[in-house]
Amino acid sequence: MSPQSQPVSAPKPSKNVKGKLRFSRKPKNPTGEMTLVEHLQELRRRVIIAVLAVVVGAIIGFIWYQQAPFGISPLGEILRGPYCALPADKRASFSADGECRLLATSPFEMLLLRLKVGALAGTVLSSPVWLYQVWAFVVPGLHKNERRYTLSFLTAAVSLFLAGAVLAYFILSVGLEFLMGIGVEYQTAALTGERYFYFLLALLLIFGISFEIPLLIVSLNLIGVLEYEHVKDKRRIIIVVVMIFAAVVTPGQEPFSMLVLAGALIFLLEIAFQFCRIHDKRMQRQRPEWMDLDDETASPLGAGPGAVGGPTPVAAPTQVHPSPAPSQQVSQPVQQAQRQQPQTWTTGGTGTSSNSGGFFDDVL
Repeated sequence: MSPQSQPVSAPKPSKNVKGKLRFSRKPKNPTGEMTLVEHLQELRRRVIIAVLAVVVGAIIGFIWYQQAPFGISPLGEILRGPYCALPADKRASFSADGECRLLATSPFEMLLLRLKVGALAGTVLSSPVWLYQVWAFVVPGLHKNERRYTLSFLTAAVSLFLAGAVLAYFILSVGLEFLMGIGVEYQTAALTGERYFYFLLALLLIFGISFEIPLLIVSLNLIGVLEYEHVKDKRRIIIVVVMIFAAVVTPGQEPFSMLVLAGALIFLLEIAFQFCRIHDKRMQRQRPEWMDLDDETASPLGAGPGAVGGPTPVAAPTQVHPSPAPSQQVSQPVQQAQRQQPQTWTTGGTGTSSNSGGFFDDVL
């Protein structure tokens, strides 16, 4: 039986010291190479672990929304803190004891709101687990230096997002006071829980995602796409663009949150630009002279930067000789026939004959 046709035997059980049976494990691949099926199995396992972690976190967030474990304030109280920090004359109170509470206008609004907040809290609480699963799935295909850069990138991204979200939480009360103080002589603001939490989460996400822009600039500089020379003279344009961006994305378009977001982004962008300057200096990147020339400026002659080269002399013309005429060749079979079979012919009645050429000579 050939080696290819031999059946694959099952792993043989082995006995340990205590006499129990155990199967030997499949040795790991030292190079980390995997087939397509193994990749899909690994992806399925990572996704299941991440989803289970989010579900467990959502259950904890659902319970934490109303109860206070380990002496921590309930999640609902933490989220409504900026609203309750408003002066009492700028928000409506519908409770007999005057406690700060949000308004619910439908029977299922409180349940759905608690489910949404719990799911979001579960995603945040379980972020170390599912971020690790993403990292563990990607890292086998990376080199050592790429692993270091990826880990640094993820750490900086999470830190910047949390910094933006915390900043948005602390300035929310100021923005709400400005918005709800407009027309207070004729109206009293009564926010529902759904609208308030939508405004709060939108502000947190916008600040957190906006704080990732400086990290994007640093990443583009590290891979060589964006250099400091490209942005060092465009700070005024960048400031105007940042102000417009903050005015558009800020929920409610109130000026205080817009100015805080724009100021924080300008500060972080300046730090990113200085990082690009130092990194380019270490990499000794120099801007070529031809990039500073005007579009209408002609390139100089010579061998300098951007030059097209100086004129070169043209070689003297050479005499052209006519090619020799092709010689008439006779095929080899015809020559052999002339040598082997000489022709004899007679003219008129004189009886003279000729053996000089034959019939083929007249034809050829």
